[in-house]
Amino acid sequence: MSEGAGPNVYLRPVAKGDRDEFLSVMRLSAALHEPWIHPPTTVEMFRRYLHRLKRDDHEGLLVIDQASGAIAGCFNINNIVLGSFRSAALGYYVAAPFAGRGYMRTGLKQVIKQAVEKMGLHRLEANIQPGNERSIALVKRCGFIKEGISRDYLFIGGAWRDHERWTYLDKRPHLRPLR
Repeated sequence: MSEGAGPNVYLRPVAKGDRDEFLSVMRLSAALHEPWIHPPTTVEMFRRYLHRLKRDDHEGLLVIDQASGAIAGCFNINNIVLGSFRSAALGYYVAAPFAGRGYMRTGLKQVIKQAVEKMGLHRLEANIQPGNERSIALVKRCGFIKEGISRDYLFIGGAWRDHERWTYLDKRPHLRPLR
């Protein structure tokens, strides 16, 4: 597959009806995700996740494999702030059967387009633990630039973890805050 090509995927919002497939694939993918992130793997965690997604400042998007209809991954656009900031934090995780096959790269390109064009964001920030080489490679391939290190940024796996701050900036000169 060439750098510009990728699998056929589409994004759609996470829904209540996704619970069983989502939990099954996230449990199957636990070894791949740890120690980097802990997506919902229980009914209660998924219920709380859906509750958070009802807020105006969070969006959960599934990466769906067009051929099979299976969940290939998930992107979360968190802490969305509009006004003069127009920024959000990005989180994501792949489903193990689709890891390393370009699904997340194709999905991230679609997320960026949606964040910029539909949501009007200027800045999308991904905070990644320094040892998470695959995640860092993903954001690099999609045009994110490393800005620095955030010390003790997130509490993951029982400890405060440093994270590299990677940012995608929409540099359209006509982009201005909506009033």
